[in-house]
Amino acid sequence: MNPGVIAAAVVPHVPTLGLPENTPDFQLTLVEGERTLGRALRNAKPDLFVVNSSHWICTFGWYATCQSRHEGVCVADEAPDLIPGIPYQRKGDAEFAAALVDEWQAQGIPGGRNDTPHYAWDYGSLVPLLYLDPEAQIPVVQIPTVIMADHAECMRSGRAVHATAKRLGRRVVFVASSAFTHDLVRGRHFKPAPEREALDQRFIDQLKRGAVDEALAWFPEYSRAVVAEMNGKPLATLLGALQAMNEDGMILAGEQFGGYAQSSGSGNANVVVWRQ
Repeated sequence: MNPGVIAAAVVPHVPTLGLPENTPDFQLTLVEGERTLGRALRNAKPDLFVVNSSHWICTFGWYATCQSRHEGVCVADEAPDLIPGIPYQRKGDAEFAAALVDEWQAQGIPGGRNDTPHYAWDYGSLVPLLYLDPEAQIPVVQIPTVIMADHAECMRSGRAVHATAKRLGRRVVFVASSAFTHDLVRGRHFKPAPEREALDQRFIDQLKRGAVDEALAWFPEYSRAVVAEMNGKPLATLLGALQAMNEDGMILAGEQFGGYAQSSGSGNANVVVWRQ
């Protein structure tokens, strides 16, 4: 059965991916990459996705969605013209979410339950899942980006996902919904500065090689230099999950699905690290 985090992926969520009529040609590689990655992830037979969105933002504490079913309409509050309302119905995993909150609290990480029936998904959570799991077959637990959490706390939170999955016997895919470089400008056709794209490619190469220790050591410098989305917090949480997998003796290797593409100066790609 081999429970724990079985794969950890960075995926794009730019709002122009939400509806096909809004997706420019230069971002189609992101859509096709997410579709192909989704097939590969589903073939790995995960029990659930844990989605860390850079657009569900909490100031102080870590929350996990404890609803057994997610249902509603997603509106991109910052771009309602691009995502004016996408209905969603997806399964949750209330047991895993509650156990993750317990694990955070046991580690001294401020955690809490999001079990309100009125909660509505952010587009950073929904957009990637439209392509990763278009039939909405795999349960989802969401976790936020926490403003007060530094990179070390984010990594501990990611390690807790792996620990919880092992304790419950779950096979989990960790999904960081985030850009890489994120120094935004107006105009979605603008590419990142060449030096920032080069740094992105170096970080992506580390993930593809499964070079977790190398990525961890360089990450503070990298996230500052590229102006990573949300200060690199979702990427740091992903690195924490990878660190826990690495410490369990797992052999890790990554791959990229589709190309690297811009959105208003940001850099985006579908990259996954698998346990072998």
